[in-house]
Amino acid sequence: MVDFEKNTFGKRLKSMFAVDFKRMLVSPVFYIMIGVSLVMPILILVMTTMMDGSVSVNPQTGEETVMEGFKSVWQIIGASTESSAMSMDITSMCNINMMYFVIAVFVCIFVCSDFTSGYAKNLFTVRSKKDDYVVSKTIVCFIAGAIMLAAFFIGSMLGGVFAGLPFAMEGFSVINVIMCMLSKILLVGIFVSIFLLASVIAKQKLWLAILLSLGIGMLMFTMVPMITPINSGFMNVVLCLAGSVLFAIGIGFGSKAILSKSSLI
Repeated sequence: MVDFEKNTFGKRLKSMFAVDFKRMLVSPVFYIMIGVSLVMPILILVMTTMMDGSVSVNPQTGEETVMEGFKSVWQIIGASTESSAMSMDITSMCNINMMYFVIAVFVCIFVCSDFTSGYAKNLFTVRSKKDDYVVSKTIVCFIAGAIMLAAFFIGSMLGGVFAGLPFAMEGFSVINVIMCMLSKILLVGIFVSIFLLASVIAKQKLWLAILLSLGIGMLMFTMVPMITPINSGFMNVVLCLAGSVLFAIGIGFGSKAILSKSSLI
């Protein structure tokens, strides 16, 4: 008697993950986003350093505004206090937290291309499971997001050298910086789950997926620096990990439900 091997969830997921990961590696968009992530902090640090101290005048009120650039390389990685995290100056806006918007664009393009190319329709026609698709896409996009954040960190170090900014750590240590980056990387899981949901809602309408993702991202943007400050500790990592797991499971069920109930074309 022939003993047929069971097609378990783990085997199905491994197969789909291998396909999705390979598709990501051959996608030009993936490498473009990594390039953007690497170059962006270099440009920000060099340009803001050049404009530091410059004065602009409001022609209507005559009010003068002094441009303040980054005083340390670590400012572009994370704020050290809650007050600086909530401020609306250029140093609190143009930092690593912008990467979640770059990740949003990548996730939307990567997922929506499945529907515009007909890949998703063919995939589910051969009885592929919707939950396998959601889990695989979440993992692959999480890996992509983590790589982009790492590229931004490398670009920040290079930008700090080019701009001549100090690398001195005041009020935090190398361990805090590592915890900060781990927290931000783990936080990608929350955003990826949301962006994936927006993409399966929009399907082949890429503009709608990006609009929904950026809109939700803007609502959550102010929370990121408070959850992942430069002086992060082990508790920040735990909270971000727990949040990512809960969001991935909860919103993942929502993405699966939408794929199951709606048309794939």
